[in-house]
Amino acid sequence: MNMHLGNFLLFAQDPAAQDAGRGPLEWFLLGIAGIAALFILAFLLFFLRYFSLWLQAFMSNAKVSPFDLIGMGLRQVNPRVIVDAKIMAMQAGVGTDPETGITTRRVEAHYLAGGDVPRVINAIIAAQRADIDLDFDRAAAIDLAGRDVLDAVRTSVYPKVIDCPDPDKSAKTTLSAVAKDGVELRIRARVTVRTNLGQLIGGATEDTIIARVGEGIITSIGSAKNHKDVMENPDRISTAVLARGLDHATAFEIVSIDIADIDIGENIGARLQADQAEADTRMAQALAERRRANAVATEQEMKAKVAENKATVLLAKAEVPRAMADAFREGNMSAGDSNGMP
Repeated sequence: MNMHLGNFLLFAQDPAAQDAGRGPLEWFLLGIAGIAALFILAFLLFFLRYFSLWLQAFMSNAKVSPFDLIGMGLRQVNPRVIVDAKIMAMQAGVGTDPETGITTRRVEAHYLAGGDVPRVINAIIAAQRADIDLDFDRAAAIDLAGRDVLDAVRTSVYPKVIDCPDPDKSAKTTLSAVAKDGVELRIRARVTVRTNLGQLIGGATEDTIIARVGEGIITSIGSAKNHKDVMENPDRISTAVLARGLDHATAFEIVSIDIADIDIGENIGARLQADQAEADTRMAQALAERRRANAVATEQEMKAKVAENKATVLLAKAEVPRAMADAFREGNMSAGDSNGMP
């Protein structure tokens, strides 16, 4: 018995002897046991890392499978964000369609694209509460386009007010426009807008709304015959500007345009007339000065011609004695002739 016990201990301590003593069935059973151990180890790792998330999703009917959670971990996706988004959507009753709704794959794809998943889900829930048609695809596209989709939904429900001009973006606090009578009016307007979700992607921003409204106000005042008409009925400006459809191809819909403040500025027409009169006076003075200079130059030219003619006469008188001397010398003239000369 002691000999058999010693052989058993020697067999247990020698791996080569163990391998030689095992048959194919034993190797198969060892392989099965190893695979089972790996599965058990993987299950334990999953249980320690993802079980609480899976259980939370399961209890909330979010329909996130354990394999999806493991795949998220392998794809460097934060499973907490995806599970929380699915739970919010399911609890709110939005995106429940298994094909076009808020599925795990679509939410994960938006996360991998760099989108803000919680903000998109909150925007869809807010839109559903406000009876606004906004599906996941449109919300994700708005988010990836760089727009704040949640703020856009809120603006659709609660319109926002834009100052025209915007004091944060312009040094001027009022718009300056001149009526036909030349009087300047300084106006500050407030534009109430709400988001147009259908044109939010690719639509013009608030700056375009401000520029168009400012242009419309200046044009309306410029076409008024008298500044008093504008002061008496400022609503005419709002009506005329709204009728021009300034929100075309923009991300907003103009609800109203209100004139917050209107003041009388300078009399631009009178100042321009005074400047024109002063310019005309200076021009007339310049013309008179030029005519005076021309007259002085002409006078000097006449004096020069008079002096030239006098010199010519003196030269002619100087030739007379010389001619008489030549006549006496040649005998062509006698003393009597000379005495009879005047």
